[in-house]
Amino acid sequence: MWTSETIQMIISGIGETLYMVIASTVAGYLFGLPLGILLAVTDKDGIRPNAVCYKVFDTLSNIIRSIPFLILMILLIPFTRALIGKSYGPTATIVSLVVAAIPFIGRMVESSLKEVDAGVIEAARSMGAGTFTIITRVLLVEARTSLLVGSTIAIGTILGYSAMAGAVGGGGLGDLAVRYGYHRWQTDIMFVTVILLIVLVQIFQSVGMHIASRLDRRK
Repeated sequence: MWTSETIQMIISGIGETLYMVIASTVAGYLFGLPLGILLAVTDKDGIRPNAVCYKVFDTLSNIIRSIPFLILMILLIPFTRALIGKSYGPTATIVSLVVAAIPFIGRMVESSLKEVDAGVIEAARSMGAGTFTIITRVLLVEARTSLLVGSTIAIGTILGYSAMAGAVGGGGLGDLAVRYGYHRWQTDIMFVTVILLIVLVQIFQSVGMHIASRLDRRK
Protein backbone atom coordinates (compact mmCIF):
# COMPACT_ATOMS: atom_id res chain seq x y z
CA MET A 1 0.00 0.00 0.00
CA TRP A 2 1.40 3.39 -1.02
CA THR A 3 0.50 5.33 2.09
CA SER A 4 1.82 8.73 3.13
CA GLU A 5 4.27 6.92 5.42
CA THR A 6 5.64 4.94 2.47
CA ILE A 7 6.05 8.08 0.37
CA GLN A 8 7.78 9.86 3.27
CA MET A 9 10.06 6.86 3.68
CA ILE A 10 11.06 7.06 -0.01
CA ILE A 11 11.71 10.80 0.29
CA SER A 12 13.86 10.22 3.38
CA GLY A 13 15.73 7.51 1.48
CA ILE A 14 16.50 9.96 -1.33
CA GLY A 15 17.72 12.51 1.20
CA GLU A 16 19.96 9.98 2.94
CA THR A 17 21.38 8.80 -0.38
CA LEU A 18 22.19 12.35 -1.49
CA TYR A 19 23.73 13.07 1.92
CA MET A 20 25.98 10.01 1.69
CA VAL A 21 26.99 10.58 -1.92
CA ILE A 22 27.71 14.31 -1.68
CA ALA A 23 29.54 14.11 1.66
CA SER A 24 31.57 11.10 0.54
CA THR A 25 32.48 12.69 -2.78
CA VAL A 26 33.64 15.92 -1.13
CA ALA A 27 35.67 14.07 1.51
CA GLY A 28 36.94 11.63 -1.11
CA TYR A 29 38.31 14.45 -3.26
CA LEU A 30 39.75 16.17 -0.20
CA PHE A 31 42.12 13.22 0.15
CA GLY A 32 41.94 11.63 -3.32
CA LEU A 33 42.96 14.74 -5.25
CA PRO A 34 46.29 15.12 -3.38
CA LEU A 35 46.84 11.37 -3.73
CA GLY A 36 46.33 11.54 -7.49
CA ILE A 37 48.64 14.53 -7.78
CA LEU A 38 51.28 12.73 -5.73
CA LEU A 39 51.03 9.62 -7.92
CA ALA A 40 51.27 11.63 -11.13
CA VAL A 41 54.15 13.79 -9.91
CA THR A 42 56.29 10.99 -8.43
CA ASP A 43 55.81 8.53 -11.30
CA LYS A 44 58.92 7.74 -13.38
CA ASP A 45 57.61 10.10 -16.09
CA GLY A 46 56.38 12.73 -13.62
CA ILE A 47 57.87 16.13 -12.90
CA ARG A 48 59.43 14.90 -9.64
CA PRO A 49 60.09 11.14 -9.99
CA ASN A 50 60.37 9.25 -6.71
CA ALA A 51 60.24 5.47 -7.06
CA VAL A 52 59.85 4.71 -3.33
CA CYS A 53 57.07 7.23 -2.74
CA TYR A 54 55.20 6.15 -5.86
CA LYS A 55 55.51 2.46 -5.04
CA VAL A 56 54.18 2.91 -1.50
CA PHE A 57 51.05 4.84 -2.50
CA ASP A 58 50.55 2.80 -5.66
CA THR A 59 50.55 -0.44 -3.68
CA LEU A 60 48.29 0.96 -0.95
CA SER A 61 45.80 2.21 -3.53
CA ASN A 62 45.75 -1.13 -5.30
CA ILE A 63 45.20 -3.04 -2.06
CA ILE A 64 42.20 -0.94 -1.01
CA ARG A 65 40.68 -1.02 -4.49
CA SER A 66 41.00 -4.81 -4.55
CA ILE A 67 38.72 -5.25 -1.52
CA PRO A 68 35.00 -5.57 -2.43
CA PHE A 69 33.04 -2.72 -0.88
CA LEU A 70 30.78 -4.83 1.34
CA ILE A 71 33.81 -6.64 2.78
CA LEU A 72 35.57 -3.29 3.26
CA MET A 73 32.58 -2.04 5.25
CA ILE A 74 32.76 -5.06 7.54
CA LEU A 75 36.51 -4.66 7.99
CA LEU A 76 36.02 -1.00 8.93
CA ILE A 77 33.29 -1.64 11.52
CA PRO A 78 35.65 -1.30 14.54
CA PHE A 79 37.18 1.88 13.09
CA THR A 80 33.77 3.34 12.21
CA ARG A 81 32.38 2.55 15.64
CA ALA A 82 35.39 4.13 17.33
CA LEU A 83 35.13 7.21 15.12
CA ILE A 84 31.41 8.03 15.29
CA GLY A 85 30.07 5.67 17.95
CA LYS A 86 28.08 3.31 15.72
CA SER A 87 28.59 1.13 12.67
CA TYR A 88 25.24 1.50 10.87
CA GLY A 89 23.25 4.28 9.26
CA PRO A 90 24.10 6.94 6.64
CA THR A 91 26.82 8.71 8.64
CA ALA A 92 28.61 5.45 9.42
CA THR A 93 28.40 4.45 5.76
CA ILE A 94 30.17 7.67 4.76
CA VAL A 95 33.31 6.47 6.54
CA SER A 96 33.49 3.34 4.37
CA LEU A 97 32.50 5.26 1.24
CA VAL A 98 35.33 7.75 1.76
CA VAL A 99 37.91 5.00 2.33
CA ALA A 100 36.75 3.23 -0.84
CA ALA A 101 36.55 6.48 -2.83
CA ILE A 102 40.01 7.86 -2.02
CA PRO A 103 42.11 5.38 -4.07
CA PHE A 104 39.52 5.33 -6.86
CA ILE A 105 39.52 9.12 -7.12
CA GLY A 106 43.30 9.16 -6.80
CA ARG A 107 43.64 6.90 -9.83
CA MET A 108 41.17 9.00 -11.81
CA VAL A 109 43.10 12.17 -11.00
CA GLU A 110 46.43 10.51 -11.80
CA SER A 111 45.12 9.39 -15.19
CA SER A 112 43.77 12.87 -15.98
CA LEU A 113 47.01 14.63 -15.08
CA LYS A 114 49.06 12.21 -17.18
CA GLU A 115 47.01 13.23 -20.21
CA VAL A 116 48.46 16.75 -20.11
CA ASP A 117 50.77 17.44 -23.06
CA ALA A 118 54.41 17.14 -21.99
CA GLY A 119 55.22 20.11 -24.22
CA VAL A 120 53.08 22.40 -22.08
CA ILE A 121 54.92 21.25 -18.94
CA GLU A 122 58.31 21.78 -20.58
CA ALA A 123 57.26 25.26 -21.69
CA ALA A 124 56.34 26.13 -18.10
CA ARG A 125 59.67 24.76 -16.87
CA SER A 126 61.58 26.80 -19.42
CA MET A 127 59.96 29.93 -18.02
CA GLY A 128 61.20 29.05 -14.53
CA ALA A 129 57.99 27.62 -13.07
CA GLY A 130 58.48 25.51 -9.95
CA THR A 131 56.79 22.25 -9.04
CA PHE A 132 53.90 23.86 -7.15
CA THR A 133 53.24 26.33 -9.96
CA ILE A 134 53.27 23.59 -12.59
CA ILE A 135 50.80 21.53 -10.55
CA THR A 136 48.37 24.34 -9.81
CA ARG A 137 48.62 26.43 -12.97
CA VAL A 138 49.47 23.86 -15.62
CA LEU A 139 48.47 20.31 -14.71
CA LEU A 140 45.18 21.04 -12.91
CA VAL A 141 44.17 23.74 -15.38
CA GLU A 142 44.96 21.75 -18.51
CA ALA A 143 43.32 18.61 -17.12
CA ARG A 144 40.20 20.29 -15.78
CA THR A 145 37.86 18.81 -18.40
CA SER A 146 39.15 15.30 -17.80
CA LEU A 147 39.00 15.87 -14.03
CA LEU A 148 35.34 16.88 -14.27
CA VAL A 149 34.52 13.82 -16.37
CA GLY A 150 36.33 11.72 -13.76
CA SER A 151 34.36 13.32 -10.95
CA THR A 152 31.13 12.41 -12.74
CA ILE A 153 32.25 8.79 -12.95
CA ALA A 154 33.32 8.89 -9.30
CA ILE A 155 29.92 10.15 -8.17
CA GLY A 156 28.18 7.37 -10.07
CA THR A 157 30.48 4.79 -8.50
CA ILE A 158 29.97 6.17 -5.00
CA LEU A 159 26.21 6.17 -5.56
CA GLY A 160 26.43 2.49 -6.47
CA TYR A 161 28.48 1.79 -3.34
CA SER A 162 25.91 3.61 -1.20
CA ALA A 163 23.18 1.35 -2.61
CA MET A 164 25.24 -1.75 -1.78
CA ALA A 165 25.62 -0.48 1.77
CA GLY A 166 21.90 -1.07 2.23
CA ALA A 167 22.65 -4.78 2.58
CA VAL A 168 24.25 -4.09 5.98
CA GLY A 169 21.98 -1.32 7.26
CA GLY A 170 23.71 1.56 5.52
CA GLY A 171 20.55 3.61 5.00
CA GLY A 172 19.32 5.36 1.89
CA LEU A 173 17.53 3.91 -1.11
CA GLY A 174 19.66 0.77 -1.08
CA ASP A 175 18.52 -0.01 2.44
CA LEU A 176 14.87 0.37 1.39
CA ALA A 177 15.38 -1.94 -1.59
CA VAL A 178 16.90 -4.63 0.62
CA ARG A 179 14.53 -4.27 3.57
CA TYR A 180 11.27 -4.01 1.66
CA GLY A 181 12.05 -5.33 -1.80
CA TYR A 182 14.06 -8.38 -0.72
CA HIS A 183 13.17 -9.30 2.87
CA ARG A 184 9.46 -8.41 2.60
CA TRP A 185 8.99 -9.12 -1.11
CA GLN A 186 7.47 -5.69 -1.79
CA THR A 187 8.68 -5.56 -5.37
CA ASP A 188 6.92 -2.25 -6.08
CA ILE A 189 9.17 -0.49 -3.55
CA MET A 190 12.22 -2.22 -4.98
CA PHE A 191 11.36 -1.10 -8.52
CA VAL A 192 10.80 2.48 -7.37
CA THR A 193 14.12 2.61 -5.52
CA VAL A 194 15.96 1.16 -8.54
CA ILE A 195 14.34 3.72 -10.85
CA LEU A 196 15.23 6.54 -8.45
CA LEU A 197 18.86 5.39 -8.31
CA ILE A 198 18.99 5.33 -12.11
CA VAL A 199 17.49 8.82 -12.27
CA LEU A 200 20.01 10.17 -9.76
CA VAL A 201 22.91 8.69 -11.73
CA GLN A 202 21.58 10.21 -14.95
CA ILE A 203 21.16 13.62 -13.33
CA PHE A 204 24.69 13.64 -11.92
CA GLN A 205 26.08 12.36 -15.23
CA SER A 206 24.22 14.91 -17.35
CA VAL A 207 25.19 17.85 -15.16
CA GLY A 208 28.82 16.76 -14.92
CA MET A 209 29.20 16.14 -18.65
CA HIS A 210 27.50 19.45 -19.48
CA ILE A 211 29.91 21.37 -17.26
CA ALA A 212 32.89 19.44 -18.66
CA SER A 213 31.74 20.20 -22.21
CA ARG A 214 31.40 23.91 -21.44
CA LEU A 215 34.95 24.01 -20.02
CA ASP A 216 36.52 22.01 -22.84
CA ARG A 217 38.73 24.54 -24.63
CA ARG A 218 39.41 22.15 -27.49
CA LYS A 219 35.96 22.94 -28.95
